[in-house]
Amino acid sequence: QVQLVESGGGLVQAGGSLRLSCAASTRTFSNYAVGWFRQAPGKEREFVASIRWSAGTTYYADSVKGRFFLFRDYAKNTVFLQMNSLKPEDTTVYYCAADSRGYYAGAPSRASDFESWGQGTQVTVSS
Repeated sequence: QVQLVESGGGLVQAGGSLRLSCAASTRTFSNYAVGWFRQAPGKEREFVASIRWSAGTTYYADSVKGRFFLFRDYAKNTVFLQMNSLKPEDTTVYYCAADSRGYYAGAPSRASDFESWGQGTQVTVSS
């Protein structure tokens, strides 16, 4: 497993932008899939987006497609989630996840597809 460090959450007005980051502190993301999920109190963890680090292939939930974008920085060994046109319903805790096992076909988009998790970062969008 890899240790993940998240940052970038905060408070923003509707229509604004935030950038979340997920860094691997113990090893590189080579051959990993890295994903972002979010979870509101009392609800299941919801897939947001994921990226296959080596290929750069990205996947997005329909609810964020066209607003959220994933990109990677090789030098910083970090995955960024750029969130634009934020809505109040995007308010919740966001979690970074990573996986090296590859137990999936197609998009890694289930919580069970990922073996390592970050501590979560709060995103609040005011109306």
